Amino acid sequence: MSDATPIALRRSVAGYPSLSARSCGWLRYLYRKATTPDSWEKDGQPHEHWDNRSEAPMLSWHRFDLIDSCYAVALMADQTPAWREVYGRILDELATRYTAWWAASDWLTQFGHDPDRENYPDYYRLLIPPELWGRYDVPGWTANGIEPWGLQMDPIGADGNLFFKGWFLVVLGLHRRTTSDDKWSQPFEMVRDGEHTFTWSHSTIAEYLAAQWSRRPEGCHCENTKVWPLCLSAAGLGLRLHDLLFGTSHHDVFLTWWTNTARTEYLGFDGDRPADAPTFYFDPIENVHHRLPAFASSTYVAHYVAAQVPADARALWDSARAQMSLVDPPYAPTLDPRGAGLYLFLAKEWDLPDLADAVMRDAEERLEPTWDMETAEFTWGFGLSEPHPRGQWNAAMAAAEANSVGGWWRLANEYDARRFDEPTVVDVDFPTVVPTQAWWDRERQRLAITLAPVNVAASGRPTSFRVTNVGEPASWTATSLNGVSVSSAAADGILEITTTVDHFSLLVHPQP
Repeated sequence: MSDATPIALRRSVAGYPSLSARSCGWLRYLYRKATTPDSWEKDGQPHEHWDNRSEAPMLSWHRFDLIDSCYAVALMADQTPAWREVYGRILDELATRYTAWWAASDWLTQFGHDPDRENYPDYYRLLIPPELWGRYDVPGWTANGIEPWGLQMDPIGADGNLFFKGWFLVVLGLHRRTTSDDKWSQPFEMVRDGEHTFTWSHSTIAEYLAAQWSRRPEGCHCENTKVWPLCLSAAGLGLRLHDLLFGTSHHDVFLTWWTNTARTEYLGFDGDRPADAPTFYFDPIENVHHRLPAFASSTYVAHYVAAQVPADARALWDSARAQMSLVDPPYAPTLDPRGAGLYLFLAKEWDLPDLADAVMRDAEERLEPTWDMETAEFTWGFGLSEPHPRGQWNAAMAAAEANSVGGWWRLANEYDARRFDEPTVVDVDFPTVVPTQAWWDRERQRLAITLAPVNVAASGRPTSFRVTNVGEPASWTATSLNGVSVSSAAADGILEITTTVDHFSLLVHPQP
């Protein structure tokens, strides 16, 4: 482990967002992870760096690594909107794996009731209503095939399995928002297991889920027969992203459910104050609300509804913080890895720098921030001594690192498609070079770029990149702001920029 940084990021163009060194480091790692070949088909096997170990029995499935890994990527793309190629490649790799058999392996293998439910370990008791202990499936066992629906092999078309299709909409929405690529708007195949091959598209999934949800005022099931405020909140975010991108109104079903069911029956809002022990999940067949203290459940819901109903989300998080004595300073957080990521993420979202600093100080001491000095990859070790960084927890910390005030809300509520027709940086020598800034200033008609090398040893090598969407490229030029040699030339309607690997800033603009 090393807490040193391969290169300190001290240069930037004033007035524009900039990626942190750790965001750049995690981006390098995730790119390598996402582009390492493996097979998620039924007869294949995901690479062992994909996390199917965290937080069993509920989240210990490979797809949760895909889901969690999207968030930091989308947030970083909003900070360098004129450079998107690496983000797009990663998001496409994540979405592609989500269509394969292993992404839905729980739904495709856990048939009927769990045969081991009479032998659960005692720590499962927190997850199961006491009166049903010994005769009830633990969260995480999907129970495909039980009544009232029977066996349904389509993980999207099923009456249950809400969490699969809901989070998939988030993945697809963030891909489209980041890239404008309509790839996933075209029909594609899911599962691909002989007769169990199903055809969907981004919009048909959103339309299907909205229609299904409208028939279920209590909300759709995840595991049969559990209805989760958390998973429905994530599904609402997926529908919200679709509406933002395509002008639909599917998110209305979430807002109706939130107002008529979630706030009152599940989360126990009395005016603006939620219950101290909200519903963790509801089983409408057993007619049982399994309730847990807010600190164990409300933060997770708050994370997703922060981008949809932020006032209620803040109230939920405040109730959780109150139970953990994290409302007023001095703060002394001791959070698990996912909790640290979520608390840091929300503290930055809602501009609570003192709390964010306290969470980060604790994470620095206990959660093993780690640089690979040769590759400049940054990850968190969490004291696990594992051969691969724990994916879900790293993704939570990376999203927190990348977030800023209102950043999460903007992803679901603001979409400026003009960026795709404006000057854009492409063909960067990544990961040797990372653009920590790439911002087209419409008012001043200039493209601000800051480049950072992988490490000091890489400095001085020749490198180049291109800028598209500049109209007549021969009338444009590049100006270095830090004395590094830069030359530009027009080629095939694109501006070619040649320089050396270094840490410096430049402006690309029309010539006087």
